Amino acid sequence: MGQERVLLIDDDEGLLHLLKVRLTAMGFQVVPCTTPVEALEEARNEIFDMAITDLRLAAQDGLDLMDELLLIHPTLPVLVLTAHGSIPNAVEAMQRGAFGYLTKPFDDKELSASIEKALTQQRMRREIQRLKVLVKELYGLENVIAASGPMQALLQQVVQVADTNATICIAGETGTGKEVIARVIHSNSRRARESFVAINCGAIPESLFESELFGHARGAFTGAYESKRGLFQTADGGTLFFDEIGEMPLAMQGKLLRALQEREVHPVGTSRPVKVNARIIVASNKDLGQAVKKGTFREDLYYRIHVVPLTVPPLRERRADIPLLAQHFLKLNAQRMNKDIHGFLPDAMQKLMLSPWRGNVRELENTIEKAVVMATQDMITADLIHYLDTALEGQLKPLTEAKADFEQGYLKEVLESTRGNISRAALIAGRYRADFYKLLRKYRLHPADAKAVEPKNSEKT
Repeated sequence: MGQERVLLIDDDEGLLHLLKVRLTAMGFQVVPCTTPVEALEEARNEIFDMAITDLRLAAQDGLDLMDELLLIHPTLPVLVLTAHGSIPNAVEAMQRGAFGYLTKPFDDKELSASIEKALTQQRMRREIQRLKVLVKELYGLENVIAASGPMQALLQQVVQVADTNATICIAGETGTGKEVIARVIHSNSRRARESFVAINCGAIPESLFESELFGHARGAFTGAYESKRGLFQTADGGTLFFDEIGEMPLAMQGKLLRALQEREVHPVGTSRPVKVNARIIVASNKDLGQAVKKGTFREDLYYRIHVVPLTVPPLRERRADIPLLAQHFLKLNAQRMNKDIHGFLPDAMQKLMLSPWRGNVRELENTIEKAVVMATQDMITADLIHYLDTALEGQLKPLTEAKADFEQGYLKEVLESTRGNISRAALIAGRYRADFYKLLRKYRLHPADAKAVEPKNSEKT
């Protein structure tokens, strides 16, 4: 586990010492406190990976102490120790934001399992933050937004696979940012200092495919006036990204499969193979499984590239990201056009939130760029948001239905982000608890359904 820091609070000095010994033996750095005042002072001055507090403290209720700790460190996992028979208190602890509880007496195995479960989320959160910082340093990808649940889940997968050499297959609709995710994976891998080489399989004429991928010798064909390194060789040691691999001609698919299996290529016009060491990431907006059934994509190549599948969600399934993305694109375009534009009026943002965004992030970016071009004030107004294709208008839902869908999705997001904590969820939503409960009943949502869901942070991807 390493030297992760645990804040330990119990006014029973004997039990406090015993727990400190147990936790130290498990590999933690433990800061013991006998009073809430002492614990809060430590929390203000130091960063902790988790806190463990007794429910019953002489100077203050343990749950009140937990509330204050969470005000200082909102993402701090707090484990509450309860006496046998105080289950109602344990339930209340969970409702108020505790990560979990242990009923005394408990053994080392139970304690270790509860701590490990709490710290797993903290480690993942730090990894996502580290990934965000690294990507920003290497590429300045300010437009990588991951405030929504689906994008947070994707980032967690990225963290898990980035530092391996596994072949990645990224699925997603056009405009969702598949290449951005591929670059994120590359930048957080051991190959980050080497080249990231991208090829759009739908943009290369079939006659030039082999030469582009594998290279050619001088005189190999008409117009080959000099030797050329192929993209496999250019990406040697780094990452080779095949965008829209479903567009690759069948004849070329067989040659690519051989290159992947043998880790070597044959430049056109040569007899000697060239060893290559490039990590492969592919992307497609098509269902490659269906393409295999139709005979337009080789089954053996499909299994070769489909080692780790990732899916980038469409923008309509990650609406929590729309305000952040819109503000980002607004800032970029306003700077580029030297315009003093600060944000969006509420009706303009509502229009953005209700759009179907069939072109996904790319369509949103284009829409914001057009709005900035046409803007004559310091705020973007609704009349500047032009995204509708007249051929698609009939497919839109009525406003009442669309708003209800959005409201239900928003409530789910808030519940998941607070792990079912009604007080926090109501605060985030700007509603009284009673009003918030009415909304939950309206859409038949239950706080308990959100407690098993990983908490979400506002990260950029």
